[in-house]
Amino acid sequence: MKKKINRQFMVLSSLAAAVTLLCMAVVFYHIFRAQVLDDLRLYARMLSAGGQEISAEKTEESLRGLSDADAPVRVTVIDSSGLVVYDSDADAGRMDNHADRPEVREALESGEGSSIRQSATMQHNTYYYTMLLTDGSVLRVAREAHSIWSILYRALPAMLAVICALLALCLLLAHWLTKSLLAPIERMAADMDCIGEQEIYEELVPFAETIRRQHDAILKNADMRQEFSANVSHELKSPLAVISGYSELIENGMASGQDVIRFAAEIRKSSARLLTLINDTIRLSELDVIDRDISLEELDLYEIVRDSVEILQLRAEERSVMLSMEGGSCKMRGDKQMIEELVYNLCDNAINYNNIGGSVTVSAQRVDGRPLLRVRDTGIGIPAEYQDRIFERFYRVDKSRSKSTGGTGLGLAIVKHIVEAHHAEISLASEPGKGTDITVTFADQY
Repeated sequence: MKKKINRQFMVLSSLAAAVTLLCMAVVFYHIFRAQVLDDLRLYARMLSAGGQEISAEKTEESLRGLSDADAPVRVTVIDSSGLVVYDSDADAGRMDNHADRPEVREALESGEGSSIRQSATMQHNTYYYTMLLTDGSVLRVAREAHSIWSILYRALPAMLAVICALLALCLLLAHWLTKSLLAPIERMAADMDCIGEQEIYEELVPFAETIRRQHDAILKNADMRQEFSANVSHELKSPLAVISGYSELIENGMASGQDVIRFAAEIRKSSARLLTLINDTIRLSELDVIDRDISLEELDLYEIVRDSVEILQLRAEERSVMLSMEGGSCKMRGDKQMIEELVYNLCDNAINYNNIGGSVTVSAQRVDGRPLLRVRDTGIGIPAEYQDRIFERFYRVDKSRSKSTGGTGLGLAIVKHIVEAHHAEISLASEPGKGTDITVTFADQY
């Protein structure tokens, strides 16, 4: 990156130096051209001083005082018809009619005129200035001077020397500027944990904060994955140990009669628990990588609640829990499978952690124009200090109750993922011994 910035600085510096010198040359040439025309105007006025007629003797005498060895002045007198009356450098009688010359035509029309004509070699320009005299004739003075190309050619060595000097200076400045510009970024990259304490560019603050949040999120995810792996290993170990132990007893003939039936039942329950754990783990992994822009379809939240209540009714009766529903038709847009899973997990959780003779009420309705799912139970409740953690993977408030009901500790973690995927909001209110009230409010996308 440093090399790229240095190269860009050098290219910009080279272009800036070249353009600056070229512009200066053009400006100086225009100043030089204006000066030449001013000198010619002065010569013409001196020659025509006092309004006297221009004679050959007077012109030659004046030219001896005005001539410059490097830039001799040429004087021409032209009558109103364009015929050359006098020329200091040529035979006037053999010269063409000058009526069509722009400087002569301009003088006849407005009293004075000027023009510049380039030589064939492009090395010199001829500057003309004309003045209308009192007798109607035109006085023209002319001299040759270097053209802009000649000036640039002569100045080229000096320009190249200046450019080289500027490039050398720019190289040092570019190296220093690049180092200064990148120093805050390098410090930030070297220590991401102290971004807030470092002096960085104001424009980079949002970027730095985003990087820091991503850095923290990566670390958090790494810790969560490590914890998840440890929890999965621990959760798998218990049912596998049961299956292995009872199977070994049966295999070695150490169980007979009713013991075999009892051991087989324990193996079946542990197998079912193991299968549920594996399925929940796979489902959670799928939700971890699912695209947040899920495919939405029109569905009725009340119908999904009704189906889940019917499926869980027998399970609720087995646990002596009364399961009921409230509300009415509630249209919304969402992923049907995920919403069904959300409702099922919340209802199943409310049944499992309820008391004998308790109740679970599930409602689906619109509140303030937004679809709302509410699951209330009269179960064991959740202490305030644990309420922020119940959506974590494998977290259980009552571990003994979870084991007895076959819970994996992943149900509410799956619920949280589904809520986030639908850009919904979930809230919880609970009091130990009095029950739990969970509300999911969906965005109004219908």
